[in-house]
This record gives sequence, C-alpha cells and structure tokens, in this order.
Amino acid sequence: MKLNEIRDNEGATKNRMRVGRGIGSGKGKTGGRGVKGQKARSGVSIKGFEGGQMPLHRRLPKRGFNNIHAHDLNEVNLGRVQAAVDAGKLDANAPVTVDALVKAGIIARARDGVKLLGVGELTSKLSFEVTRASKSAVEAVEKAGGSVTTTFAAGVAHRGAAEGAVASA
Repeated sequence: MKLNEIRDNEGATKNRMRVGRGIGSGKGKTGGRGVKGQKARSGVSIKGFEGGQMPLHRRLPKRGFNNIHAHDLNEVNLGRVQAAVDAGKLDANAPVTVDALVKAGIIARARDGVKLLGVGELTSKLSFEVTRASKSAVEAVEKAGGSVTTTFAAGVAHRGAAEGAVASA
C-alpha cells in the first residue's frame, strides 16, 4: 500500500448538502429553513432567548465574585519532584526553582508562582525556592534534610518585592 492509495472506508464521508440550488435538489428555495420568521433570516443569534419570557440566565441570582487579586499558582507535589530526581531530570545538588521545574517538565509553564504540596514521598535532600509551601511539604523536606525558602509576600509588599524594593508592613 502506498500513500496515494489510502482511501476512507466506503460510506465514511458524505458530501455537504448545497442548499438553495433549485427545487430539484430537494433543498432549494428556502433551503430547509421553512418559511419566513426570524430563524429564516441570516445573521440571527437567539441563544438564551425565550420568546420574551425572562431568560433562565437572568432569572437565577448572581453568586460570588472574581477575585482580581488572586494568584494563579502551579501546584507541585513532592512525589513528582522525587520522581524527576530519580529519572535524572532534576539536579539534586542545585536549588529547585521555578525555572528548574519547567526545564524538568514537572510544570508546563510558570504562572504566578509555585506552591509546594506534601503529597508523596521525598527521600532526596533538596533545597526549594518556591512561592508558597504547605506545612506538610515543609516538614517532609526538612525531615529529608533539605530546606524550603518561600518568596511570597501579600499585596503591595509583593509588588515591591518584585521590583527589588524592601517590603515593609
């Protein structure tokens, strides 16, 4: 078999129906849209419209809010980090930073920072430089002989720290 001999199975594809091409086609004149009315016209978008009745999305109450100050952090479990060290993707002697985690393929891309979580077993002595860390993660890292440095500061102090200024409370 050659590339130019590859074909779909019989009946797997079907030609598109060209509407409005004469009455003999079976889809001529009105093109399957019926007669007159809003839906027969072009450019009609009536999603959510209920014929003048108050639409469901307006009948239901609004709830909650979007926090514009929320931080979108990557969550990384200790088990994933240990697996990367065992596979040789992460250097156990170098500090584990956001860039190192991206390079090792543990996170796809850096967002607003990394939060270290304590799920999984950590046996290597590692030095972490992350944005946040859970208590269980810090305990597990220190138990293995490593250290955790967090770089998170809330609000204005965080912006100041990002610019290199000294944060004051």
